[in-house]
Amino acid sequence: MKRRLIPLILLLALAGGGAWVAWKGNPLGGPGDSLVLYGNVDIREVALAFRVGGRVAALKVEEGDRVAAGSLLAALDDAPYRRDLAVVEAESAERRAELAKLRAGYRTEEIAQAAAEVAERRASLANARRILKRRRALRHSDAVSQQALDDADAAAIETRARLTSAEKNLELLSAGYRDEDIAAAEARLRRTEASRDVIRLKLDDCALAAPEAGTVLTRAVEPGSMVAAGETVYVLALDHPVRVRAYVDQSHLGRVRPGMGVDVFSDSFPDRAFAARVGFISPTAEFTPKSVETPELRTDLVYRMRLIVDDPNGDLRQGMPVTLRLPDTQS
Repeated sequence: MKRRLIPLILLLALAGGGAWVAWKGNPLGGPGDSLVLYGNVDIREVALAFRVGGRVAALKVEEGDRVAAGSLLAALDDAPYRRDLAVVEAESAERRAELAKLRAGYRTEEIAQAAAEVAERRASLANARRILKRRRALRHSDAVSQQALDDADAAAIETRARLTSAEKNLELLSAGYRDEDIAAAEARLRRTEASRDVIRLKLDDCALAAPEAGTVLTRAVEPGSMVAAGETVYVLALDHPVRVRAYVDQSHLGRVRPGMGVDVFSDSFPDRAFAARVGFISPTAEFTPKSVETPELRTDLVYRMRLIVDDPNGDLRQGMPVTLRLPDTQS
């Protein structure tokens, strides 16, 4: 009886060993030409902060809340920036009025007044010349003194100078303001408007919005807190795109290429394959991370891979361990 059991035991041992070898080469089952790798759903976190400092006025979400892209998460007290904006806007209005005045030139009433002064100076000059002419004629007969003649000559010269000044003033008013004055006013307006735009941007930055859809991991401050620019307010885990970080050893590196299709399996959904594609393969080797290595590969060098997974329902969670099956050939 014992002699008959020996061949049977040997046969069962050989069958069991063959099954173990087959499972070891392909633990997920299926075609024998697939390559099995291990990885994790990549944790993509964003530390959200205000670009300006101030007092926190409101926090709209709590830890664990799911938020949509663009949704308001927090707000600062914007009263100081609104006051600054009011001051700069008033200054901008003043600068615009100043520039409009320079571009328009002098008023017609001012030009008319200058023209009237020119006419008056011309009349005065004509009268001064007549007086000078009469005194010259009377001087020949000693009817007037030399001093009276000199006074008339000086009055005519002075009146002529006043007429020249009035004519130049009329030309200046008619020509308007200098181009250099207008250019300087334009520069002052641009500087003021730039300051206004800076304050408007700061006012907009008092609202903190979610850059993408995700889940709030951390709420770092409370309402009423004073925060500096760049200080973390929330930490957000992004939902999409879903990425998997995995590693392949050098002996199998030639079987992986960017863009190839991959099936991703999770312990939570063992019978469901998530479609994925290889998006990136690191050009440099590194030691296998402890979280994904198998015991026999603890000292092997591997290459990091990043895969993009199609997970429209959000079943894969951040950090979840997954198993990858890569077919040997791709169409």
